[in-house]
Amino acid sequence: MIERFHRPLYWHIRRMVVSHEDAEDVLQNTFVQIHVHLKDLANAEQVRSWVYRIATNEALQWLRQKHEFISLDNEDASTLLNTLATDPHTDTGDELVLKFQQAVLRLPTMQRTVFNLRYYDELPYEEIAGITKSTVGAAKTNYHIAKEKISNYITHGTITPAI
Repeated sequence: MIERFHRPLYWHIRRMVVSHEDAEDVLQNTFVQIHVHLKDLANAEQVRSWVYRIATNEALQWLRQKHEFISLDNEDASTLLNTLATDPHTDTGDELVLKFQQAVLRLPTMQRTVFNLRYYDELPYEEIAGITKSTVGAAKTNYHIAKEKISNYITHGTITPAI
C-alpha cells in the first residue's frame, strides 16, 4: 500500500499544505490512519478513493491545527503563499508556474481540493465526490469555477471571476 500510494499521496498533500516537511508529516499520519482503519475498508475496489479521502482529511486537519483556522474557507492565503515563497523545496524559477501555484493557493479550500484532485491526479468526478463527500455536480462546479478563477488571476491578477 505504501509503495503504491506514497508518491501520489505525497504530491496531493504537498499541494494542500505546500511545505515539503509538513507534507512528509501529514503523509506519515495518513499512512498511520490507513493502517489503523484498513479493517474498515468495505470495498477493495474503492481503495484509491478511500486513501485519498484519508489524506485529504489529514491535510485539512493539519491546516486547521497549524493555522488555527475556524473555517478553512475563510483562511487567509498569505500564510500558504509565504510558505510557497520560502520553502527551499519549491522551484520558483518559472514565473508562470509560480503564478499558477499562487492562484491555486488563493482558491477556497474545497475548490482548491477539487481542482488538485482533477487537474493533477486526474481523478474522475465520481471519485472526487466520494473523497470530498459531495456530489458529482458539486465537484464539477467547484472545478470549473476554480479554473475560471485561476485564469482570471493569471491574466488579470485577481482571483475573483470577472463579471
